[in-house]
Amino acid sequence: MVSAVFHAPLDAAPAAQNAMNNVAASALSTSARAQNTSKQAPAATPVAPPARMPRDWAALSRSFWMAVLPPLCGLGLLIGLWAAVSSTTGGSIPSPLETWKQALDVFSNPFYRNGPNDQGVGWNVLMSLERVAVGFGMAALVGIPAGFVIGRFSFLSRMFNPLISLLRPVSPLAWLPIGLLVFKGANPAAIWTIFICSIWPMIINTAVGVQRVPQDYMNVARVLNLSEWKIATKILFPAVLPYMLTGVRLAVGTAWLVIVAAEMLTGGVGIGFWVWDEWNNLNVKNIIIAIFVIGIVGLLLEMALIKLATAFTFEEVKT
Repeated sequence: MVSAVFHAPLDAAPAAQNAMNNVAASALSTSARAQNTSKQAPAATPVAPPARMPRDWAALSRSFWMAVLPPLCGLGLLIGLWAAVSSTTGGSIPSPLETWKQALDVFSNPFYRNGPNDQGVGWNVLMSLERVAVGFGMAALVGIPAGFVIGRFSFLSRMFNPLISLLRPVSPLAWLPIGLLVFKGANPAAIWTIFICSIWPMIINTAVGVQRVPQDYMNVARVLNLSEWKIATKILFPAVLPYMLTGVRLAVGTAWLVIVAAEMLTGGVGIGFWVWDEWNNLNVKNIIIAIFVIGIVGLLLEMALIKLATAFTFEEVKT
């Protein structure tokens, strides 16, 4: 027993010593391998920033001229034809140079007032834009909700489609006597004419947009038991917005065309009346200036609505 108790540790001591030697040898070999690896691994080199690509000035110049040159060629063609027609009519149509000199005189003081029927071109344009804004705004308030309702319910669509097809092709000036008869005034009659002529594009485009909403969307709304208000605001409005904005663009162009013709007949202050008044005075130069003013204002309205449509539809809107 004594031998078993006291002699066993003496026998285990060499084994423990061998184990400690093995652990130390393993640690030394691991350290040596790590040192060899660190010596063999190359030092990390800093990554150089990417070099800037040189600008392709030839491509930039080419794109610039492709953007500028075609409009300049078109404008030059117009001025050339205008000058040719002016030279062949014996001066009855003023030349571009004479019209340019007259334009400088007209726009030197565009907001003068010498009486109710003698005001600058600036006041005439602003008055026409005010009539367009009122008539167009009323048409939008009525036409867009009507388009949603007509497109949403098939019964109303079948009910109003014949009426729209009957009234839409009517000439704008045919509505002017009705406005004069009902409203007893030139200004409300002009606004009525703008309203009735610009409402049809908004109704038709909005209704078509509602009818083209995918049926899956409506099935989901039916499963979720959504109210008509939720369907209109959460499903129909986002899907119909591109169609609606297209109708707005068409309507504002129609309104700007109609106001010129309406003001020629109703009189008062406005760009249409200014054209007719200058014709009565046989001032052809101012008539040509008014034509350019009408075109520029219509172009600016179109560009503004294209920017608006692009901002809301997140896609490029083609003209």
